[in-house]
Amino acid sequence: MSLSTQNVPMTSGYVYIMTNRSSGTLYIGVTANIAARVTQHREASGSDFCREHGLTRLVYVERHERIEDATGREKAVKAWRRSWKLNLIGRANPDWDDLYLTLNA
Repeated sequence: MSLSTQNVPMTSGYVYIMTNRSSGTLYIGVTANIAARVTQHREASGSDFCREHGLTRLVYVERHERIEDATGREKAVKAWRRSWKLNLIGRANPDWDDLYLTLNA
């Protein structure tokens, strides 16, 4: 799966999920610049929650044409049951691979 961020207009947005291990603690976020935001999380400067829980693995990314749509989707997914979130990740990334290295592939 290639998650290229090249030539993507800045008005687009991404919903993403960070974790520390398979089926571990989850962080759901939204951003206009997925590569920069995940780098911040990996360097422990992205959010207090990610830093405190060691969430450095990007396991899910969903691109939206408009940042407003991404924000709405983020809020919806955050309200889901945990089992639904795990299923969402499992369908898109069955091995819970760290997708960070695929961002600019």
